[in-house]
Amino acid sequence: MTFVSTRALIVLLALNLGACAEMGSTMPASRTLAGEPYLGQGIAFYEEGDYRAADRRLMFALEEGLTIPDRVLAHKYLAFIACVSGHQLTCREEFAIALKLDPEFELDEAESGHPIWGPVFRSAKAASAGKRQP
Repeated sequence: MTFVSTRALIVLLALNLGACAEMGSTMPASRTLAGEPYLGQGIAFYEEGDYRAADRRLMFALEEGLTIPDRVLAHKYLAFIACVSGHQLTCREEFAIALKLDPEFELDEAESGHPIWGPVFRSAKAASAGKRQP
């Protein structure tokens, strides 16, 4: 199995687990979810440039459970990691997942101007908007 197809399978499994958990969830919004500490660690590793550790922590955060806004954030960082690692297809897939979770999701001004992932995000956003139109 290739890196992209293995990664896509893991992402789909994480999405399915998250959707199943949300359907049966009645927990209050203020409760801390198990994946939150790993999300913070993943972002910290990303900011330090340790993309491999960041990727593992972010995937674990998704597996352990996150709110929808935090899931969007995790997929955004996974997209950034994929893009800077030269995996444009995976980058686009991660952005597509984030946009499926939150169709209004946008990158901030500095992020959207990035020469590697900015164009990939805009492409994913356009494709997402096209799917929503009747």
